[in-house]
Amino acid sequence: MSEQRLIELEIKAAYQDDLLQELNQVIIRQQQQIYKLEQTCRLLHERINNLYPAKTDAAAEPPPPHY
Repeated sequence: MSEQRLIELEIKAAYQDDLLQELNQVIIRQQQQIYKLEQTCRLLHERINNLYPAKTDAAAEPPPPHY
């Protein structure tokens, strides 16, 4: 294997290592965003449930009049 070919392969490997590190950082940031969005959805779900509580006892309410 020629020395020039070996140098080209080393350069290519270095670029791939840099790209891999960069992609890992993107994945880490995306996972952090997903976690924050999940927390926000949970909080909003709790607030909605507090504003509009589910009817748990349907028998306590009289049936509507029939016309």
